[in-house]
Amino acid sequence: MKPNIIIFNPDQMRADSLAHLGNSAAMTPNLDRFARLDAVSFRNAFCQNPVCVPSRCSFLTGLYPHVRGHRTQSYMLHPEESSLLEELKNAGYYVWMNRRNDFLPAQYAGIFEQHCSEFFQGSECKPNPGPENPNPRGEPGDKNYYSFYNGRLKLDEDGKNYNSDDEAVDKAIELIRNPPKDQPFCVFLGLFYPHPPYQIEEPYFSAIDSKKLPPRIPAPEDLANRPRMLQLLHQNIGMDDYTEEDWNRLRTCYLGMCMKIDVMFGRLCAALREEGLYDDTAIFFFSDHGDFAGDYGLPCKAQNLMQDSLVKVPLLIKPHKGIPVSPGITDSLTELVDFYATAMDFADVEPNHTHFGRSLRPVLADRSTINRTFVCSEGGRTKDEVLQCSETRGSGLPQEALFWPRMTAQLDDIAHTKATMIRTKDYKFVLRLYEEDEFYDLRKDASESRNEIHNPLYADVIIGMKQQLLEWYQGTCDIVPKKPDVSVTIDMMLERAKKQLAPEQFEELSAEIRKLGNNIPQLIGLFEKYNARVLV
Repeated sequence: MKPNIIIFNPDQMRADSLAHLGNSAAMTPNLDRFARLDAVSFRNAFCQNPVCVPSRCSFLTGLYPHVRGHRTQSYMLHPEESSLLEELKNAGYYVWMNRRNDFLPAQYAGIFEQHCSEFFQGSECKPNPGPENPNPRGEPGDKNYYSFYNGRLKLDEDGKNYNSDDEAVDKAIELIRNPPKDQPFCVFLGLFYPHPPYQIEEPYFSAIDSKKLPPRIPAPEDLANRPRMLQLLHQNIGMDDYTEEDWNRLRTCYLGMCMKIDVMFGRLCAALREEGLYDDTAIFFFSDHGDFAGDYGLPCKAQNLMQDSLVKVPLLIKPHKGIPVSPGITDSLTELVDFYATAMDFADVEPNHTHFGRSLRPVLADRSTINRTFVCSEGGRTKDEVLQCSETRGSGLPQEALFWPRMTAQLDDIAHTKATMIRTKDYKFVLRLYEEDEFYDLRKDASESRNEIHNPLYADVIIGMKQQLLEWYQGTCDIVPKKPDVSVTIDMMLERAKKQLAPEQFEELSAEIRKLGNNIPQLIGLFEKYNARVLV
């Protein structure tokens, strides 16, 4: 029987929010134990777009955002596009998915049923208590107004703050305790946390020790020479008065949200063990993208900024029994498109389209295996794409809206320019369409604080990375569908064959055609068998 598959997918979780990846302030004991005993944790896993929808469209198809234009929050997978979930469903899996998926367009009737067997919409739980501070944003102009910081959440009469993530995890556990008969299951559990607003209840709010926080990457001193999107976000958000104590409150709150994700993950794994399903289940834990969480003096994210804070994500994989695995941390470079290839490999399902993922099975067996020599991420738009690529559809937002700073910046053609990152272990190059490119020597400048694009010492390295990027684009610019088209109908084929064949041959051909029906590829082969040229 095929393995069960769990896809545990928090939203906006940075790679360095895990204790075992070096954050001494993080409290993620379940994930740390998972990596130590059962799974491989990828220290250098990168998403293909720094915001939700394009990233999800990418890792669920194994395609890069540019292949089919999935570079925006409002262009999702259309009915003619398949996903990992649909392909597993068609291969016999019982696919469960909750509402937090962000890759399917709701305007198409039946689109959710196309990709899953069961769709959990949620909203069965009562509204959870809000923040203790009744006005966490303050007034316009206050330093918290666009910070996304809400702080500590209140508890209900049961001493809890039960949210939609709690509900989704509980429903997934129900499926684990009552699995479908004679079918392997695939659970795609998309969670909201730790996506802003930054808010969490006790005991998580007070659990993180701010004294253990790693140093925060400060706002660049040469902001005028950095990407315009970074400049406008600083200008619009207005958090320059934030003290280090303020940032620490926000950062510990974010890590508290990650701590709750860890607890939820532990509960789900415990249910698998209790039901005797743990060994037979492949488990993937990863996020769609990261979060500034104070780095560079910013909260949240942006569509075309490529700092590691945004594009480097946690990725942990436990295969099912029978697949060799060496638990621990690997430094092997990987991309989220590799998740698609790995899950399809584990399920032994042949993809129905060309894709660019690489199965990580070899890395799981030997963590020293080199998977990729570089990774890429991309985002932004051209000047002509403002209507379809700006989250406000080009109309702007009222200034009191929480996302006003970012969405207003997206209306600026230069700020929202197309950008593509290529990153190796040592260097990062970002090609920007309408503004100056970026280059960082990560060996000397891991915080990406000094743009060395004009430093002559790196000229040869930059030329080489540009060439790599060009070849990557050439190799991934599009895909040819596996299902061929034909230029003639069956009647047109018969009419041509009738002129080429003797009457008795034509009668034999017609009889065989009636047996085949409308299978065009087989019909073409049949005509060729009779030496009838029907396509020219």
